[in-house]
Amino acid sequence: MGAIMAAARDYGLGDDYTWPRPPAGGWTADDLDRLPNLPPHTELIDGSLVLMSPQTDSHMAAMRLLEFGLWVQAPEHLYVAREMTTRLGKWDRLEPDLMVVQRSARTGPDQTWYEPDDVVLTVEIVSRDSVRRDRDVKHRKYADAGFRHFWRVEEEGGLPVVYVYELDPATQQYAVPVIHRDRLKLDLPFPIDIDLTAFDRPQRPNP
Repeated sequence: MGAIMAAARDYGLGDDYTWPRPPAGGWTADDLDRLPNLPPHTELIDGSLVLMSPQTDSHMAAMRLLEFGLWVQAPEHLYVAREMTTRLGKWDRLEPDLMVVQRSARTGPDQTWYEPDDVVLTVEIVSRDSVRRDRDVKHRKYADAGFRHFWRVEEEGGLPVVYVYELDPATQQYAVPVIHRDRLKLDLPFPIDIDLTAFDRPQRPNP
């Protein structure tokens, strides 16, 4: 609870903030759109509300680098979503740092989540307080939801390292990841080429 209160204070809620009382069985995915005054980027995992700490500069830089790389290289029928949620079931509504979804899945300006069937790629950038969630909990839940492509991004020597997972159709679990340093070059889910060392400068796709 101390960590939760600290995160709440980071968002200016204060010690006198009145926390919503969870119903029997926990919150549901629909509750995230109904609960008042939730801190930004609140997730639902196994019926429990999970608060995210304010992001660091390195987290922001990695997200900007990957978002731009995906944005300029994604085919026209795909859309890059930043910090949007995906509803995995009644008790789970997760917020990846980035998702690539079918452009046809966009329903309007008030949309707050995407169906798993519309998700092509999920990207989680690991922060200090999300290591276990990103490496274990979300890894497992994305596989169970059938997300074929999942990237986990960690920091190493001041640069992002991308762990690329693909769902094994035989086991419906993620196979051993392929680790990319310095350069992320892939054929799936579409041709991607990102210079991972271009942390602090804009880049354009290779010709």
